[in-house]
Amino acid sequence: MDADGIVKRYMWWSMGAGLLPFPVLDLAAVTGVQLKMLDRLSGLYEIEFSENRGRNIIGALLGGLIPQSLAVGTAGSLFKSLPIIGPALGGVTMSLFSGASTYAVGKIFNNHFASGGTLLDFDADSDAVREAFADAFEEGQEEAKKSTGAKKKA
Repeated sequence: MDADGIVKRYMWWSMGAGLLPFPVLDLAAVTGVQLKMLDRLSGLYEIEFSENRGRNIIGALLGGLIPQSLAVGTAGSLFKSLPIIGPALGGVTMSLFSGASTYAVGKIFNNHFASGGTLLDFDADSDAVREAFADAFEEGQEEAKKSTGAKKKA
C-alpha cells in the first residue's frame, strides 16, 4: 500500500474511533490510530519509529491547531456525556475532527519522510510546519466529509 492509501485507511479508522460513545476514551483511541499510522508510514520509508517521539510530535501538532478547531474536537468528545442527543451530536463532531486531524498528521509526515526527514529531525514548532498542518487539516475536513457523504456547507 502506498502512503496516500495508508493515510486514507487510518483516517477512516480514526473516524470510527471518534464514534466511540465514551468521552476521553475516544481521544485515546484516535491517538492510538494516529500512532499506528505513523508507524506504518515510518516502515514504508524505512525510518526508525519511536512511539514516545511520535506521541510528542502528534501532541505538538494538534496543540498548534487553531484553538477553535481543537475545542470542537474536545467538545465533540464531551458532548457524548449529554443524555439522548449528546452521543449522536458528539459522535459526528468527534468523528469528523478525528478524521481530519489524522489525515493532516499523515500528510505532514508523508511529505516529511518523502523529502528524507525522520522523526528525530521533525520540527513541529516551525511556522512552515504549523501552516502546512493547518492547510492539511482543512483538506482533511473535506476528505472526511466526502467519506461520510456529508454535503459541503454553502
